[in-house]
Amino acid sequence: MSFIQQIINGLALGSVYALIALGYTMVYGIMGLINFAHGDIYMAGAYFGFLAATTLHLPFLPVLLIAMLGSALLGMLIEKVAYKPLRNSPKITLLITAIGMSLLLENGNRLLSGPDPKSYPQDLLVQKTIALGSLQVNNLQIIIMAVTVILAVALQYIVIKTKTGKAMRATSFDMEAAQLMGINVNNIISVTFAIGSALAGAAGVLVGILYNRIDPYMGIMPGLKAFVAAVLGGIGVIPGAMLGGIIMGLAETFTKAYISSRLSDAIAFGILIVILIVKPSGILGKKTREKV
Repeated sequence: MSFIQQIINGLALGSVYALIALGYTMVYGIMGLINFAHGDIYMAGAYFGFLAATTLHLPFLPVLLIAMLGSALLGMLIEKVAYKPLRNSPKITLLITAIGMSLLLENGNRLLSGPDPKSYPQDLLVQKTIALGSLQVNNLQIIIMAVTVILAVALQYIVIKTKTGKAMRATSFDMEAAQLMGINVNNIISVTFAIGSALAGAAGVLVGILYNRIDPYMGIMPGLKAFVAAVLGGIGVIPGAMLGGIIMGLAETFTKAYISSRLSDAIAFGILIVILIVKPSGILGKKTREKV
């Protein structure tokens, strides 16, 4: 039963990484950009939800939706202000800009909300332990996994079945050809940032409620691990981000349970090194050839 317990813990943690990794993989698929500010959008989502819960005194579902909306708007603003003017610049310029935006979000939030950790109201979503024999399941873990599945299915529907999704796939395949076919590439990029940021915002609220602690620097390590998850699954591939997130969550949980909690971060980044050596394109990624 202890093994099954750790699997449940790992799936819950992996669901969070998967939601954040989806944003990385969507932006990379469209623009070829590693948005290192994405982990801090996850942090901002947690604070948007906290403000909605403490100031407006709203229940869980409206808090989640407000956090997703706030994160989506923030993602679109960052894209318009920081990335759009540099779209034709070298990739290293965009990468440095993303790191700078990450630091701006962290320290800007620290200035606005203070450095002290904050906690969600206890009655926002009451934690209950469901006992199944010797197996203990937290209701919040079930909610996290359920929300992740619902959002992932909704995202897959948007990408596969809608005109916007078709335009996103066309832009991802060839941005210039998509423009020639009448697709407004600027709008599609904004929508991509909005969707990816909204998913990260949802993860921020779920983690804030589960661990009952948020702070301005909470997005650094989950953001890096979600990036590893995106690379592991195949960056640019949506199912790959989900798979990579789950694997990362399970790996971290099993490391803490059976090896050492001190090694959990080292093993996470060790996985990145191994996957880059063995299969750089990721588990579900496809090899691509660069023309020189």
